[in-house]
Amino acid sequence: MAEVVKMPKMSDTMTEGVLAKWHKKVGDKVKSGDVLAEIETDKATMDFESYQDGVLLYIGIEEGAAAPVDSVIAILGKEGEDYKPLLDQAGSGAAAEPAKEAAPVADKAPAATPAPAAPKVDLSSIPATVIRMPLLSDTMTEGTIEKWNFKVGDKVKADDSLADVATDKATMEVVGYEAGTLLYIGVKEGEAAKVNGIIAIVGKEGTDITPLLQDDGAAPAAEAAPAAEVKTETADAAPAAEASSDDDSRVKASPLARKIAKDKGINLNDVKGSAEGGRIIKKDIEEYTPSAKPAAAEAAPAAAPSAAPAAKAPIVLPTFTGEEKFTERNVTQMRKAISRRLSESLFTAPHFYVTMSIDMDQAITARTRMNEIAPVKISFNDFVVKACAVALRQHPAINSAFMGDKIRTNEHVHIGVAVAVDEGLLVPVVKFADGKSLSHISVEVKEFAGKAKAKKLQPNEMEGSTFTISNLGMFGVDEFTAIINTPNACILAVSGIQAVPVVKNGAVVPGNIMKVTLSADHRVVDGATAAAFLQTLKQLLEEPVRLLI
Repeated sequence: MAEVVKMPKMSDTMTEGVLAKWHKKVGDKVKSGDVLAEIETDKATMDFESYQDGVLLYIGIEEGAAAPVDSVIAILGKEGEDYKPLLDQAGSGAAAEPAKEAAPVADKAPAATPAPAAPKVDLSSIPATVIRMPLLSDTMTEGTIEKWNFKVGDKVKADDSLADVATDKATMEVVGYEAGTLLYIGVKEGEAAKVNGIIAIVGKEGTDITPLLQDDGAAPAAEAAPAAEVKTETADAAPAAEASSDDDSRVKASPLARKIAKDKGINLNDVKGSAEGGRIIKKDIEEYTPSAKPAAAEAAPAAAPSAAPAAKAPIVLPTFTGEEKFTERNVTQMRKAISRRLSESLFTAPHFYVTMSIDMDQAITARTRMNEIAPVKISFNDFVVKACAVALRQHPAINSAFMGDKIRTNEHVHIGVAVAVDEGLLVPVVKFADGKSLSHISVEVKEFAGKAKAKKLQPNEMEGSTFTISNLGMFGVDEFTAIINTPNACILAVSGIQAVPVVKNGAVVPGNIMKVTLSADHRVVDGATAAAFLQTLKQLLEEPVRLLI
């Protein structure tokens, strides 16, 4: 009998998996223990083995696609066996197959056939242009019409300012590029309109604009953008002054044309306007080609009286035009899990932080002596893991977890060690760390780090932590705080060892200081308890012989 194969739950935090690769195809024979596929979870990519014999009758998810836990990904059975009833029972887990059977059902029920739609009007043949609410800032979602400068029926020119719009940052003018009659106003003064919403229509007098209004929202934002130009209103008018050949403040120009000219370093006195009354618009600036100034303008400084002091030449900055660009990538399953878990932790558990400086002089000496005889190189991180494990035995409240209506105090010590990988962060767990030697801890942590970077960590190797350590000391970090790895009540952030002057026996001497910061869940741990734990940790690391007792 055919059997459904579902997306397995491969870790305690997994909600969906990505089918990285199929090792079998439809029609292949499968034995129990054969690797059916590779599945990418939120923590690693793992082989998925078949638990039954048979023929692969159906594949429900393509390579590279994601599927929620317990959804149908395949069906195994006897060759030629009808598996469709299993898909019907599974519901949406196999939407592709039911879709093929839906067509005949529709043929049997002609009464449900919808009435033919009315022929679509060719909007391009309508002699009118839609003016939409433009995106005037990167954070703008809507704009408020403060004032209409025209009313329905008025004639407007291509460079007329139609309305004043208040955004989330400033009040700006919306200038339409279309000449004609204002046929429609869609938003009253004082009302707001969403970005890309219709605010006006300009076109030939008497035009039926109903199809344009019915098609509201069909035009993409990219097509609406050229329909308007904007400018920020200045609070103070420019002071009246006699215009000179270099002063173009009195030249008649649209706000957008003036802005473009300023960006390009073009003097508006040199540009000939094509709009009514010689007004300069955007097109004139874009088509402008710099040329030599008239001879009279060049000769003017020479004709100045010799007694007049020479004016300082204005500083001209070179024009630099950069290119805005970016890349995007899909969020991986691991990054999704990190985002979800850490957000839940930070916004659910009330964090507080306690920082302490630890003198690492004796730890440095002890490590050097130990590595001369130890079978494996011991790191400062191994010292911290061992010291935390011993300190947790003395302060069980730190080794606790908040469980909703209960607080669980763990009598065993399982320490999670955060390991950075290319796609995020994994936390393998050193179990019963308080009973292991420094050499044992060193070997185990190194093995976990190698597995993590190769994506070979198993779920059971990342579960069950009662306390977590995040160490950025190898990056030279002075101090940082970490987000609690729930359901743990605490996490320790470990910084680098800094060579700094310290006071010992009343004298300033060179010292090696390491700062640690404990992030604690205030629902479980109080400040005094956290401070007491750090005091014990400090004593253990400043006198490493205590770790051997």
